[in-house]
Amino acid sequence: MTENNIVRGIDNNLWINTNREKTDESVKVPVLPKALDIIKKYSQDKILSKTGNLLLMSSNQKVNSYLKEIAKDCGIYKNLKFHVARHTFATTVMLSNGVPNRNSFKIIGTYKINNYPDLCTGGGE
Repeated sequence: MTENNIVRGIDNNLWINTNREKTDESVKVPVLPKALDIIKKYSQDKILSKTGNLLLMSSNQKVNSYLKEIAKDCGIYKNLKFHVARHTFATTVMLSNGVPNRNSFKIIGTYKINNYPDLCTGGGE
């Protein structure tokens, strides 16, 4: 994600405007205050300034490794993977910020509604 992906919407809020890799479908995601804080925190990073990216990128394997470490440190005895993190994001962050279900599914890139029953019972729709 680069600065070109951050746009100001008609609501005057910042949005991430990008395309899904697998489907090339356009996706617009609101930039929440905490996310904006993180982007600002890394805005002066020398490595990122060379690449043009706003955040460091990790592979799914590396993210899974980090999640395993975090789970161990927190005493969580569940095999955390990126998919679980994606589900948690969809069912907590998006629901608590009033993102409509339709948008939530699009943002996380799923069309299998049965995998996300929490989104079927709330989320602004």
